[in-house]
Amino acid sequence: MDFEPTDDQVALQTELRRFLAERIDHDARRAIAEMPGAVDRDLWRELGGMGVFSVTLPESAGGVGLGFAEATLVFEELGRAAVPGPLVGTFLAAGLDVDLAASAAAGEATVGLCPVGDPAFVEHLPALDALLVVDDGGVALAEPPAGARPVDRPLDPLTPVAVVEALPAGRPVGDGDLARELRTRAALLAAALQVGLATAAVEMATGHANQRVQFGRVIGQFQAVKHMLADAQVQVEVARAAVQAAGVELDDAAAGHQEASAARRAVDVARIVASRAADRATRACIQVHGGMGFTWELDAHLYLKRALVLDAGVGSPEDAKDALAAAL
Repeated sequence: MDFEPTDDQVALQTELRRFLAERIDHDARRAIAEMPGAVDRDLWRELGGMGVFSVTLPESAGGVGLGFAEATLVFEELGRAAVPGPLVGTFLAAGLDVDLAASAAAGEATVGLCPVGDPAFVEHLPALDALLVVDDGGVALAEPPAGARPVDRPLDPLTPVAVVEALPAGRPVGDGDLARELRTRAALLAAALQVGLATAAVEMATGHANQRVQFGRVIGQFQAVKHMLADAQVQVEVARAAVQAAGVELDDAAAGHQEASAARRAVDVARIVASRAADRATRACIQVHGGMGFTWELDAHLYLKRALVLDAGVGSPEDAKDALAAAL
């Protein structure tokens, strides 16, 4: 099993990073926050055209024909740029045998992802074309629910949330096995997003620490700041390795070279490690910036809030902990 990225994987990640750096910046994020559901439809179509939502689909189905090893690289870059929108739900819908799959793969449709709940909390609702509802017993594809109550002040301003008293039944698209598979994939993709967020936070904090002068010295020279950023970076690297390894193991399991249960455990571990790394890095970023780190104008709070939001929903770190505990 080789965990070293290939030249093609590096090129894929580099090209997506270049595109996102040109397309998504401080002002673009805030402009998207004002759009319905915080989704930029033009950006969504551009991402679809680049194959972001069809990375793991076979070429015969119009996909890129790669695996989850590459999907983790793609989602890390999406997290690093803090791209708003239901990325995980749209990606998963593109791989299902449903009428909406082709539109989701092309970025023409946005699909949310939500666990069954009473009430349920649906993200990006005004922008959704459909909703994947996941329960232990199966998966349903539903119309966006009506009569929802928007949360006035959601935790993440780039992730609007609506409260739904009862989710629509929808059309069943899979059984409990599919539900477990989608949970595993959602967990891995969310972990990759958190690695990207953590990376961006450490980069922002390091850049500030190398410029900010206090007491006649750049604050990056102070030992306490050095240790804080070094600890955060170490956790990010460990999380990145865990996420990429889990992606490789999922691909090996799909090819019959690995037990599916072992691959799921690898994903559970990666989910927990990435969550902790993102929390540590984003909080360190705010602390290094001092009082300015809490302000709306700086993107540091967006990284922290997005990392926290990703800890909820399908494939959460709590789900991963429960699964690992049950396997022991």
